[in-house]
Amino acid sequence: MKNVLVLYYTQSGQLEDIVKNITLPFLDSQEVKVTFCDIKLEKPFPFPWDKHSFFDAFPESFLQIPAVVYPPSDEVLSRKYDLIILGYQVWYLSPSIPINSFLKSNSARQLFENTPVITVVGCRNMWVMAQEKVKLLLKDINAQLVGNIALTDRHINHISVITIVQWMFTGKKEKYLGIFPKPGVSDEEIKESPKFGKIILEHLQKNSFESLQADLIAGNAVEIRPFLIEMDKKANKMFEKWAGLIVRKTSSRPKWLKVFNIYLLVAIWLISPIVYILHLLKYPLVYAKIKKEKVYYKGV
Repeated sequence: MKNVLVLYYTQSGQLEDIVKNITLPFLDSQEVKVTFCDIKLEKPFPFPWDKHSFFDAFPESFLQIPAVVYPPSDEVLSRKYDLIILGYQVWYLSPSIPINSFLKSNSARQLFENTPVITVVGCRNMWVMAQEKVKLLLKDINAQLVGNIALTDRHINHISVITIVQWMFTGKKEKYLGIFPKPGVSDEEIKESPKFGKIILEHLQKNSFESLQADLIAGNAVEIRPFLIEMDKKANKMFEKWAGLIVRKTSSRPKWLKVFNIYLLVAIWLISPIVYILHLLKYPLVYAKIKKEKVYYKGV
């Protein structure tokens, strides 16, 4: 009997749908026991978000400052797992506060040490630098990253900005104004995700994850958009400055968060299109570099 632990944090329920669909093939196997565990915070974040809470989460999210998380049950902690599937969202270009906090806990070290791990990302579009941070967190607790699946909103950047904001602040995953596409990972892609579970199950039964990521990539588990990688890296540099400034400004934090809000709007609607044009102009000159980056970020 193979023991699989599925750890995740979800607010809207989307990530729970994703990991449960991925693991459907496991449930049909009499050789696999699946345990689901959703991560809980001592002070939960709201959903739908209110504007203050949304922006107030920025500095601690980006800087990966942990909050207090409840440990899993004794039943979960007492078992040794053959595989852990870790589902997470990206908050401000970093793993979400609940996931970051859990991975820095003693419970995580106990569960993850010397255990194969597959990460499952459910986010708007920029995830590669957050995944690099998760890699470091997993390395710190001696986990063995063997696979990654990244499911994103496939619509163009500025369309997904509009729809995700509407979803986050209303809690309704629907077509905004009746004309915009539904936000988040598409329902069709979530319904098709058991195909990844079948691939994972084959490797789990063979006790070998060596070629797992290559097989997941062949099944379109990861899409790399070079422009988004460039934006992700540039935004990380700017966010580091903003987050560092805001955490130091204790008494004037609300004021600086409002300034950051304005900066974010300018970055999305003015700076981002300029960066995209420059990206297209220099693309032939950096093609070899982009090709290498695509291979790297698709891997583990």
